[in-house]
Amino acid sequence: MARSNNLCRYTLGRLSFWILSKFECVVSADVSSAPHKLASSRKCCKMVIVEYHRRLKWWTFCLYTPPYHHNLQRRFSLWSMKKDSDLESALSRNHRWMVNNQIKNIILRCPDQVTSINHIQKKFKSLDLQGKAPNWLKKYPCCFEVYRENNEYFCRLTKRMRFLVEEEESIKDSQELVFVERLAKLLMMSRNQRLNVSKVNELKRNFGFPDDYLLRIVPKHTDMFRVVNHTGRRSSMDIELISWNLDFAVSAVEKSAKKKGSEPSFSCLLPATWVKSWERFLEFNSTPYISPYADLSIFPEGSVEMDKRNIALVHELLSMTLWKKLSISKLGHFKREFGFPEKLNVLLLKHPGIFYVSNKYKIYTVLLREAYDGSELIEKDPLVVVKNKFGELMQEGLHEYNRRHYLMNLEKKKKKGVTKVRTMERSRGDDDKISQQNNQEVDLGFWA
Repeated sequence: MARSNNLCRYTLGRLSFWILSKFECVVSADVSSAPHKLASSRKCCKMVIVEYHRRLKWWTFCLYTPPYHHNLQRRFSLWSMKKDSDLESALSRNHRWMVNNQIKNIILRCPDQVTSINHIQKKFKSLDLQGKAPNWLKKYPCCFEVYRENNEYFCRLTKRMRFLVEEEESIKDSQELVFVERLAKLLMMSRNQRLNVSKVNELKRNFGFPDDYLLRIVPKHTDMFRVVNHTGRRSSMDIELISWNLDFAVSAVEKSAKKKGSEPSFSCLLPATWVKSWERFLEFNSTPYISPYADLSIFPEGSVEMDKRNIALVHELLSMTLWKKLSISKLGHFKREFGFPEKLNVLLLKHPGIFYVSNKYKIYTVLLREAYDGSELIEKDPLVVVKNKFGELMQEGLHEYNRRHYLMNLEKKKKKGVTKVRTMERSRGDDDKISQQNNQEVDLGFWA
């Protein structure tokens, strides 16, 4: 906004100078004998320009904006997409769960799975939280137990929460072969069948990998993976694929087509009223499907075939994740390994029937449309089922906290002599709104 105002002042100033110069050229020949008339005419011209500036509306300036200003507007519009209320609610539903899951991991990494409140308070900035840690933890009494010992407050997981942690660990042990397949698929889709460990760590929770997957999975399958480090630095450790498995080199689109007995192709989930988007999709889908496991070197950079391969690659990556969604910024970290274009967001926004791009919580996220029925996942991974139980437990504690807080406020009003108190009937769905009103000391930011 400040830049636009400066541009406006600069353009109007240049316009005023041009008008004055032209005016002097016209009248100087007629008033050469009378210089005072030129001064008077010049003063009158200035008054006209000042009055014009005063009456000029801000939208009129759009006619005088330079070309690069339109380019800025164009680049901004490239991120915009028509909002889908169901998919937006699916994103917001997991938001509080993600923060509490991080707190749970912090507690589990501490000795005896007990940590001080001060230690959690120090982690608040990395969790994008503000305020006091006790105020946040007390909102979820079914998940976290806060107690005092030796004049210091500590926190640990509740018994019900520990049962869910044990259930999650048992599922991870039983899904070891699933994780092996997902890791192998990631490496098979990369340029040299090799990925940096630090980059894989950014996406490990999206794919459900355990935190110690390098110790739990890789050493047990030395026939498929190996960890290499050519420089000796920790940041340069890579996971490399040793053997290519043909059974793994089948994408989710190809599996679905095989079940239907048809040729592999993408599906579009847009309303029939989106005529132009449907036309573009049908034109894109008319060419043969290109597998994300195809060799990158055979496609020229920027070609139609390369774009189709990139769309298939993003589709395959999303289908492998637990929630069928990924951060676009994290995907951008794999441009060199997966051969993504420089402007990946532009490519994704060209296909609104396949992907949905959201900027909720100021994080640009891409979701796979076909994986959702409204705001619910169609096929839920066993880990997602356990995490949903964690979400239900968290919501139960939030409901209990809000109810107790409401009764305390009701008691305070009665003590103050308020005779008529309106009874409030509410469901658990209203807990988030009431919690924001009751607890203004803690402000939840965004979580990547």
